[in-house]
Amino acid sequence: MAVEAERGPRARVRWLGLWDGYFVVCHLVTTALVFTSGAPQGRRVLAIGGLTVAAVWYAALGRPLLTGRGGGGRRNVVFCAGLVGVFALVACADLTGSFALFGVVPMLMMSLPARPAVAVAVLVNLLPPVAWWLRPGAGDPPPPAAVLASLLGVALSALLGLWIKRVVRQNREHAELIEELRRNRAQVARLSHQAGIAAERERLAREIHDTLAQSLTSIIGLVQAAETEVADAPGLDGSRRHLALAGRVARDSLAEARAFVAGRAPAPLEQSSPARAVRRQAEGLTAQTGVPVRFAVEGAEGPLPMQVGVVLLRAAQESLANVRKHAAAGRVEVTLRYGAGRVGLVVRDDGGGFAPGEAGDDAVDGRSAGGFGLAGLRARVAECGGVMTVVSRPGEGTAVEVHLPVPVRGVAAGAGTDDDA
Repeated sequence: MAVEAERGPRARVRWLGLWDGYFVVCHLVTTALVFTSGAPQGRRVLAIGGLTVAAVWYAALGRPLLTGRGGGGRRNVVFCAGLVGVFALVACADLTGSFALFGVVPMLMMSLPARPAVAVAVLVNLLPPVAWWLRPGAGDPPPPAAVLASLLGVALSALLGLWIKRVVRQNREHAELIEELRRNRAQVARLSHQAGIAAERERLAREIHDTLAQSLTSIIGLVQAAETEVADAPGLDGSRRHLALAGRVARDSLAEARAFVAGRAPAPLEQSSPARAVRRQAEGLTAQTGVPVRFAVEGAEGPLPMQVGVVLLRAAQESLANVRKHAAAGRVEVTLRYGAGRVGLVVRDDGGGFAPGEAGDDAVDGRSAGGFGLAGLRARVAECGGVMTVVSRPGEGTAVEVHLPVPVRGVAAGAGTDDDA
């Protein structure tokens, strides 16, 4: 793809280099012919000066126009008018300078539209006979060879002009086709990637439906049966509470699994805001472990993109799961921060913490039994263009911070709320 994208510019550079070489040869040959002609010295000097001005005029104005960096339209007309004027001066000073037509006519063809270019080229080819008649002491008609050369120049100018325009049009069409091919390939690659994602999601959805969802349904049924058996048994209040909690967790997990299978948003976000969903996770940790969780929202809540809300929810779930499994914390703080163009989540506990490089700790190597832990969460955050940091020391607890960019219209600054879950 990169090779095709660069082929057009490379071809233009190669073509311009060939043209520059051709123009230099025409200029040097014409200058040599004028220098060795039999015209008076003053006229030869005037003709050579005109050829030098033509070379400078081309380098200063014509070449940028040919490369496409010098504008167009009016500048093309100015360049061609100046070129024709300088050539007329050269032809009138020394008729030998008419050899410059081999360089002048192609430049006219490349600088003007087809019909005006052919018309101007015909007029330029008629300048040498006119210069012959206008020379001092002219009485005899121009030589037949000069007239024949002018007529031949007119025909060749028309044919050359048509050929050059056709080549330029074909090059432009080829460049457009290459650009369209590049866009089509990029679209095909994007669609193929999306199709691969959809196919993998469908496969995972079938597996989850046939395994996890069915297992969770069975667990819910077993929990309900156990709750029925201990409903009236004395002294089993703690067991009933744990069974109720297990049923709640299983039902929430089943709802999440079904949401994934159906391609919907996570169940906690379907009918609530990210802040309420995170608060629910904090309350769940307190219900499961008895550890008090202080939940706070800083800044005014605003609408968030669904992807950002999902990452915030998963960050809260993973961080609180690590607190439950590893931290042995006495208190946990969960803070959701809204700001201009950003949103952040901080989960801080006063548990045992860990030392960098400590093997087997979920917060260190990002892996937990059967899952990806913080490594998977870090990947989620990176996909949204966010940053995740984990700070911990032995005996000083752990802090997990997630910062995500969001559209400015999606958040607003303001006062927050603060309460204990």
